Amino acid sequence: MAETVFDKIIRKEIPADIVYEDEQTLAFKDINPQAPTHVLVIPKKQIETIADINESDAPLIGQLFTTAAQIAENLGLAEDGYRLVINHGERGGQTVQHLHIHILGGRAMTWPPG
Repeated sequence: MAETVFDKIIRKEIPADIVYEDEQTLAFKDINPQAPTHVLVIPKKQIETIADINESDAPLIGQLFTTAAQIAENLGLAEDGYRLVINHGERGGQTVQHLHIHILGGRAMTWPPG
């Protein structure tokens, strides 16, 4: 697996506006926000895409989602609602080959996204 910018953020080699960290996950503000609140939640274990998740990753993936929900609550998004997004592959909009969940909130979400 190729090293990504997220690996460097995990190792604190490049700065990020970190909003949460534990032994397995890291969450930080997106540098190109698509909503008033836009946070990325990543596993510290490098998993390239959603297609690369295996059965042994199930506890970690569950933790990613519970962490995302807790961060959304802490940021005051839970009452009005928010969107969680995972992009897969180039045509799916994935620009960093390290699994991540986008937390988007602070405005009404439309469909299709925009």
